[in-house]
Amino acid sequence: MSAIQLLPELLINQIAAGEVIERPASALKELMENSLDAGATEIVVQLEGGGIKLLRVRDNGRGIAPEQLPLALMRHATSKIASLDDLQRVASMGFRGEALASMAAVAQVALTSRNADAAHAWKIEASDGNQGAAIPAAHAHGTSVEIRELYFNTPARRKFLKSESTEFAYCEETFKRIALSRPDVAFSLQHNARMVWQLPATPPNLPLSGEELAPLKQRIAAMLGQEFAQGAVTVERQAAGLHLYGMASLPAYSRATRDSQYFFLNGRFIRDKVIAHAIRQAYQDILHHQRHPAFVLFLDMPPELVDVNVHPAKSEVRFRESQGMHQFVFHTLQQALSAPASNYAPSPTPSPLAGEGWGEGAKQSNQPSQHYIPLHSAAEPLAFYDALFGAKSDEQETNSNVSPFTFPVSHQEIPPLGFALAQLAGIYILAQNQHGLVVVDMHAAHERIVYEKLKVALDGQQIPNQPLLIPVSFQAESLDVATAEEEQAALATLGFDIAPLSPTTLAVRAMPVMLKQSHAEAAARDVLHELREYGATRALTERRNELLGTLACHSAVRANQALTLPEMNHILREMERTERSGQCNHGRPTWFQMSIAELDTMFMRGK
Repeated sequence: MSAIQLLPELLINQIAAGEVIERPASALKELMENSLDAGATEIVVQLEGGGIKLLRVRDNGRGIAPEQLPLALMRHATSKIASLDDLQRVASMGFRGEALASMAAVAQVALTSRNADAAHAWKIEASDGNQGAAIPAAHAHGTSVEIRELYFNTPARRKFLKSESTEFAYCEETFKRIALSRPDVAFSLQHNARMVWQLPATPPNLPLSGEELAPLKQRIAAMLGQEFAQGAVTVERQAAGLHLYGMASLPAYSRATRDSQYFFLNGRFIRDKVIAHAIRQAYQDILHHQRHPAFVLFLDMPPELVDVNVHPAKSEVRFRESQGMHQFVFHTLQQALSAPASNYAPSPTPSPLAGEGWGEGAKQSNQPSQHYIPLHSAAEPLAFYDALFGAKSDEQETNSNVSPFTFPVSHQEIPPLGFALAQLAGIYILAQNQHGLVVVDMHAAHERIVYEKLKVALDGQQIPNQPLLIPVSFQAESLDVATAEEEQAALATLGFDIAPLSPTTLAVRAMPVMLKQSHAEAAARDVLHELREYGATRALTERRNELLGTLACHSAVRANQALTLPEMNHILREMERTERSGQCNHGRPTWFQMSIAELDTMFMRGK
C-alpha cells in the first residue's frame, strides 16, 4: 500500500472541478450567480463552440478591488460567508468559494474587474492553476470572467463533453433558469456571435404579490411563450413566513416531458423530491397520467429553515420541516388549480380557457341581451326563459330588429358560461356568453361535476344512495359474489346495496343518487372489481380517485343523449360552481371560448 501523502494543489482543484464544473453549463451557472450576488442589473453572456471554446460573462455589479483579484481565484476564498452561522442561513447564490478556482484548474481564465472607487479596471489571468500578476485594463464598472478551452489540460475529461450544439443547449437551459428567476435584471445571450436571447429588465423589484407579479409574468411569457402564459393560472400564497408564487399550467396545457418545470427556492433553481411529489399530487386527478404539468414557481422562506449545503452544485436542498413544506406547496397549488369555471377568463385565441390569462381582453358584444338562433334543439325555450325573465313586451314583439329569441338580460346577469343555444352532433353544448361563443363537451363536463360531488360525499363518510324500485340482477363470477358478501360496509360507504341472489347472480338493490339506474350493472361490476383487486382499504384510500372517476363516467351524460335547454343550462350552472371544471377527470379540456372578435376575423367583417 502506498504511503499517505498530500495531493498537489492543482490536482485538488481538478478533482473539485469534476464535481462543480461538469460541463460549460455548470461554469455558466456559477458565473451568472456570482454576478447576481454582486448586485448586477445587467448580465451579458457570450459563448463560442457551445461554451467549450469560449465562455464570457460580463456584468455591471460592484466589482472586485484589485488587491482581492488573486483571492478570487483561490479555493475556499469567498466574501459571502465567514462563520457557521452564515452557512446555516445562506442568502446568497454562491458561498463555497470553489467555482473560480476549479475553472482556473481546467481552463484558461481571465478575470477583469473594476469597482466603483477605482480609476480603471484590473485584470488577472490563470492557467493550469498558475496565476499571473494583476495588470491595468480597460473595463466599465463591473466584472468580466472569460473562460477558454474548458478541460484543455485534461483530455480524458474533455472527451466526455458532447457536441457543440448539445453543450449549447445545456448552457441555454441554464441561462433560462437564471433569467426566469430575476425579471428585474437585463440578460442577453450570444452564441457564435449570434444573439439568441435579449431580455430587458422589468422593474420595479418589489415584494412579489398580487398585481406586483406583473414583471415576473412578463419575463415568464417572454421565455416560455404566450401559449404557456394563456394556459396557466397565477399561484400566490403567504403563510408562516413562507411565500409561494408564480404560474402553473392548467391541464389543457400539458407536456409529454418535464422540460418546462422550474422551481426556485429563495431565487435558486432546485430539484427536490419533496416538492416534486407535492406538485404531482396537486395534479393527480386532473392530468392524464402520461402528461406532465408546466410551471414556474418561486418559494421564498427564511434561509435558516433549509440547508442548501447538500451538494456542490447547490441544486439539492434539505428542508428542516419537509412534511410541512409538502403540505404548503400541495395545498397552495391545488387551490390555484381548483378554480371553478366562473373564475376563468376568456382566452384571446380559440384554445382552452386559462385562469387569469394575460392576453388582451376579448372584444365584447355591444348588445347586452341574449340572441337565440331557432335551432331544432331549441324547440321549447320561450316558456322556460319567460318564466325566468318575464314575458316580452309588445314593443319587443313589434320591433323588427329584435330576434324572437331575445331576452332582456344585462351583462351583469349573464353567467360566465352564458346560456345554452343548442346541441351540436349530440356531443357539444353551444352557449352564448357576453364574450361570444362557448363550446362545451357535455360528457366531459358532466363527468367532472359528478366526480367532484362524489368526492365531497365520500369525504362526508358515505355517499347517499337511493333504493331501486326494481332491483337490477346480473350474472357474476363467484369471486364477485364473494366480494359482495365480504365488503358490505365498503359498498354501503360507496352508496351501493348489492346482495347475492344465487352463487352466480347478484342484485343491485340501491345505488348512489348521482348514478343512473340504466348503468347499475356496469357500475356495480367496476366497484366489485376494485374491491376484489385492491381490497376495501386501498380502494377507499389509495385508489379513491380512480374508483370515483369510474363511477362518475358511468353517471355522466352520453354522446347523442338529447338534452333540453333547461338541462343544458343546468350543466353550465353546475360547471360554474364546480372546482376544476375546466378539465375532465383525465385532464382533457371541457370547454372552449371563441370571442366575437375571433368570429368577426373568420368572416372578415369590417374588412
